[in-house]
Amino acid sequence: MTPPLDLVFFGLSLSSSWGNGHATTYRALLKGLAREGHRVLFLECDKPWYATRRDLPDPQFCDFGLYRSFGDLARWSDRLVTADAVIVGSYVPDGIALIDELHRLAPRRFAFYDIDTPVTLDALTRRDCDYLAPRQLGLFDLYFSFAGGAALDRLESLGARKALPLYCSVDPDLYRPLDMAPRWDLGYLGTYSPDRQETLEALLFEPARRLPDRRFVVAGAQFPDDLDWPANVEHFEHVPPADHAAFYNRQRFTLNVTRQAMRALGHSPSVRLFEAGACGTAILSDRWTGLGEVLPEGEALLVADGPDDVVAALSLPDARRRQLARTAQEAVLSRHTGEARARDFARMLHTLPTRKEIPA
Repeated sequence: MTPPLDLVFFGLSLSSSWGNGHATTYRALLKGLAREGHRVLFLECDKPWYATRRDLPDPQFCDFGLYRSFGDLARWSDRLVTADAVIVGSYVPDGIALIDELHRLAPRRFAFYDIDTPVTLDALTRRDCDYLAPRQLGLFDLYFSFAGGAALDRLESLGARKALPLYCSVDPDLYRPLDMAPRWDLGYLGTYSPDRQETLEALLFEPARRLPDRRFVVAGAQFPDDLDWPANVEHFEHVPPADHAAFYNRQRFTLNVTRQAMRALGHSPSVRLFEAGACGTAILSDRWTGLGEVLPEGEALLVADGPDDVVAALSLPDARRRQLARTAQEAVLSRHTGEARARDFARMLHTLPTRKEIPA
């Protein structure tokens, strides 16, 4: 175990998982950090669309605070200056101004955690990223990236001092096998995104139309009202994290669909892969570079390039499906839990000298 750290995070949301995948990612990591003996303060900008949908208003594994303006941050000024590291996450409201404000405070270590790296890279290239400016990449001692591989080289070529991968993770206390009979043959959990919809249509909607006797489900907010849902596809606007395990356990297979920018860049595993794997649910995924390094194709999951692959997978014997699920679960529990990720995170931070240790 590395020596304990005092950490301050600014993130999109910890208290509400509505319409975002950031909350569950932070929850697994911060709970892992707490178990490893580290002290964490998470600060979240108080937004009305989360205020009415908070499913974790009082996290027990960290200190938590809400702020409405930068003036509110004076409450935590001492902690921001004395913390071992201050970390800003992607999609934080008014992120550019916040980063400049925090940089002026000269924290001992200053890092960025990008849970949306491929999207960020595209936005930085177009110079329309509203939470991180290109000039700010060099302000951070370390850039933690949701994506590995080529993304790290691109970040450093744009000005990041040091970019390292920090994939998402899962809390196995919350995501675990349950003794429940399957209700759906294939399910999908994710907020609507235009650049995912074509793949969702091909890998779930079309198989549902071809297999009218099978049952399918989609859970996620912001889907258009005029979407043409197949008759055998149920839709839930939101499934809170407390019910995720039951949702996965009621599926024979779960579908992972990757956003276009992440699929193009590769090495960008979704937290849904790890959640489903920890629950012992068999996984179907779209194809992208680096997937096999996370969960081996044909052993821990099946890759679907089109509806024919999905139809074939849903016809596999149960013994084959269960073997896929067991292999995925073993891989996730050994390498992709919140505690495993917290150890990686702390180790990488400890390699950085504090600013007081850097010679003038």
